Amino acid sequence: MSRKAQGLSMNVIIIAAIALLVLVILAIIFIGRMGTTTKGIDACKGSCVSDAENDCSGVYQRVDPLGKCDEGFDCCISVGS
Repeated sequence: MSRKAQGLSMNVIIIAAIALLVLVILAIIFIGRMGTTTKGIDACKGSCVSDAENDCSGVYQRVDPLGKCDEGFDCCISVGS
């Protein structure tokens, strides 16, 4: 009884290589876009002020501790129109 090895056809190998390449490209695009999205989410959506107690009043009534402003500034969020 003779046994013959079963190998992968060349088409299967080529398709697998192309699929892997596409997955790598999609991963690179996704990782690159995440940085841009994170910067947009972290940005202050209101106004950066130096004195939140006095400057964060009227239309701007709420201080956002997660909003990114320069050092020493607070992010005031608009609650009115």
